[in-house]
Amino acid sequence: MAYRQQDPYYDSAQSAPTHPGFPPPAPMIHNQQYPDNQWDDRPGSAKSVQSSQFHGSQVHLNPQYEMSQVYSPPVPSMPYHAYQPDYPPVPVRPGPLREMSTGYSVAKEKLMKRRSVRHVELQNGNLVLDVAVPTHIVPKGMSSAEEMTTMRYTAATCDPDEFMRRKYSLRPYLYGRHTELFIVMTMYNEDEVLFVKTMNAVIKNIAHLCGRTRSRTWGPEGWKKVVVCVVSDGRSKVNKRTLQVLTLMGCYQEGIAKDSVGGKDVTAHIFEYTSNVVVTETGEVSTGHCPVQIIFCLKEQNKKKLNSHRWFFNAFGPLINPNVCVLLDVGTKPTSTSIYELWKCFDKHSNVGGACGEICVDTGRACSLLLTSPLAASQNFEYKMSNILDKPLESVFGYISVLPGAFSAYRYRALLNGPDGKGPLASYFKGEAMHGGGADGAGLFERNMYLAEDRILCFEIVTKKRESWILRYVKSAKAATDVPTTVPEFISQRRRWLNGSLFASFHSTIFFYRIWTSGQNPIRMLVLQIEFIYNAIQLIFTWTSLANFYLAFYFLVSSATTSTDGAFNFLSQGAGQDVFQIFLKLYIGLLFVVTVCSLGNRPQGSKWIYALCMVLFGICNIITLWCAGWTVYLAVPHSVAGWKDFPQLVATNQALREIVISLAATYGLYFFSSFMHLEPWHMFTSFIQYMFLLPSYVNILMMYAMCNLHDVTWGTKGDNGSAKDLGGAKKVKGENGKYMMEVEIPTAREDVDRMWAASRSALKVKAPEEKSHRDAATKQADHDRNSRTNVVLAWVGTNTLMIVVFTSQAFLTWVNTHFATSQGSNFNPYLSFLFIALAALSAVRFMGSLLYLILRLFGH
Repeated sequence: MAYRQQDPYYDSAQSAPTHPGFPPPAPMIHNQQYPDNQWDDRPGSAKSVQSSQFHGSQVHLNPQYEMSQVYSPPVPSMPYHAYQPDYPPVPVRPGPLREMSTGYSVAKEKLMKRRSVRHVELQNGNLVLDVAVPTHIVPKGMSSAEEMTTMRYTAATCDPDEFMRRKYSLRPYLYGRHTELFIVMTMYNEDEVLFVKTMNAVIKNIAHLCGRTRSRTWGPEGWKKVVVCVVSDGRSKVNKRTLQVLTLMGCYQEGIAKDSVGGKDVTAHIFEYTSNVVVTETGEVSTGHCPVQIIFCLKEQNKKKLNSHRWFFNAFGPLINPNVCVLLDVGTKPTSTSIYELWKCFDKHSNVGGACGEICVDTGRACSLLLTSPLAASQNFEYKMSNILDKPLESVFGYISVLPGAFSAYRYRALLNGPDGKGPLASYFKGEAMHGGGADGAGLFERNMYLAEDRILCFEIVTKKRESWILRYVKSAKAATDVPTTVPEFISQRRRWLNGSLFASFHSTIFFYRIWTSGQNPIRMLVLQIEFIYNAIQLIFTWTSLANFYLAFYFLVSSATTSTDGAFNFLSQGAGQDVFQIFLKLYIGLLFVVTVCSLGNRPQGSKWIYALCMVLFGICNIITLWCAGWTVYLAVPHSVAGWKDFPQLVATNQALREIVISLAATYGLYFFSSFMHLEPWHMFTSFIQYMFLLPSYVNILMMYAMCNLHDVTWGTKGDNGSAKDLGGAKKVKGENGKYMMEVEIPTAREDVDRMWAASRSALKVKAPEEKSHRDAATKQADHDRNSRTNVVLAWVGTNTLMIVVFTSQAFLTWVNTHFATSQGSNFNPYLSFLFIALAALSAVRFMGSLLYLILRLFGH
């Protein structure tokens, strides 16, 4: 694809006209153009399912044809130049619906019963159906535009890698359109609220592209250069209310999909429609500012997110052949210009192979989540500081260690494999086989490494031979995402992140020399070499973080409690040593408890133990910070005169030099850099929560991750079976002697309209909140593991408590005070108790043995 620099990057506010835009949709009444008795005879119906446009539409796969020879009727131009900056649009109030039931299940049952059998020809051996969409979503005056009046269904019976070789096709390719942006939204079982949040944000971004009327790339017809692909991981897992939203948009219809074609199992159901509908989570329908080309890929089986990306990149990518691919998770909400900002980075810099924006925590209305959830607040601080300190640094070097899969973009050409089949995409999808049971002898190191497949992809792009790609961070591209707010979810999420990132970092550090063959210029190569050295040092500190945190606690607290001016003298003179001993043993005990729980329990089964450990670790950190502050207080002068010669003070005062400068270099840097980026608010709303939970990030998350290296799953179980409940397409011989497919599909227009209305009504009723329940086997396993953990902790805890009590300084002082003067300095009352108890027990055993012999002697 020829690279083009085409956008002058003007101020969008100057280019957005305010006059009315796209005309309103047709009123919500029954279609009069095609009466019910003529429904089977209209173009695009089941009987004439192969329209003139798609008949023989796979000729582009024959080398003797050129793209210009493929017939594609012109799509009527539409007045999208009238871009409206106010968004979202005003909802359209429905007109009267003719005797349509509002019950979704009733409408679905009626539609399934009224389906008719039709014979359709295969297109190059593939089942492709063009079916009319509901009357209510066809734009006024667009009845001749097939992409807006019919939905295209393709039943794929192949692996994603075989999609193009099996002569499947997609509408954007058949129309011969150049695709500048190819956006994928991956989902599993997300509800309609999360789906609508992401989809409407994407639609808003496309509207922004269409509103850039002075751009040489975008403008009123810019929507033709954007394709949105929604990939759902497993038909049995998809949320039914999310399907209802897609039904309202025209991208899904009940009763169309088939689970087999000619005896071959269907692997993915592909629905294509150019929609002009915006749907809210409550079923309100309104007209969008521009159409959106949507591909909805509903996978038959649940095969994880990586497989969804393989459908996107390996199945659809070669046909769409985009310039830039944008990755989004359903639930992530980009701002209205974020996708354009990412694209602009690629357009301005031809050597950019990948880019990411700033991922922010969705803090709720008026930042309410930060006030109600310390866990969310700590993650908000972590995300913010990463976007302020880490990502800009890596972007300057040219290699960002990870472009988050929730919101990132890649140049498609940079992802492609070489002629030998090796390259970024091949490495990216290597983990799918490993975690799907086909590890082919891969060790634990490699399988953990590929848990962080996005890190592997970034490394492969930058080190791709002789192509000199770099990665960039685009701060102006922002997206909000949800974060875990419960302890079990948080620990489970970080387990995969930490294990994957740790081993992927080892991989990139070991193979750093591959940048020498990446085609980078000497200066860039030197800069990248420095970054890899920096990353290696960071990796060492990550590996030793558990010990470093404990030693910092030990030395700070011990130094502040041994002097005469101890940090806890306000309690009593010399109380610091007792406080130090108590919290030292508490810290070690917490490490032991976390280790035992991490080795055998799921976080969901021991959530209260983990929560208690987080609180106690937080208290330990409060003690540490108090001691650090007290040490600094003692080290600095307490008069104005003492601060006059500050350089001399720093040179002569070692405590001031080491503690104050180190604290200023960390926490002071947080404040300074946040104000420098004009984003200081997280320092006031989230800093305290982050400091309280900081020990848990090191001691609990790292411990759980390392104790579960054997778990190389994404946390969800795969689905190896298919529910055969859709019906199949059977091969039959037609009247002309040709083989055709016999399918059962809806043919009554009123049934399709009724399903649309029922979906809309169903969304208006708020779904009951579903609490996740463990199945009986999982619940019993969690109970058994928890019981085992409690017994182990009780046994070891009791013995440890005795050791701590009878070896503590307080007990020894008590002994010396009450017993040493009369019975010698080596006396210990517990030792005497132990000897006497053992002697007594031995005496009882002896007496029992003697009594047994006496009884035997007298014949008893």
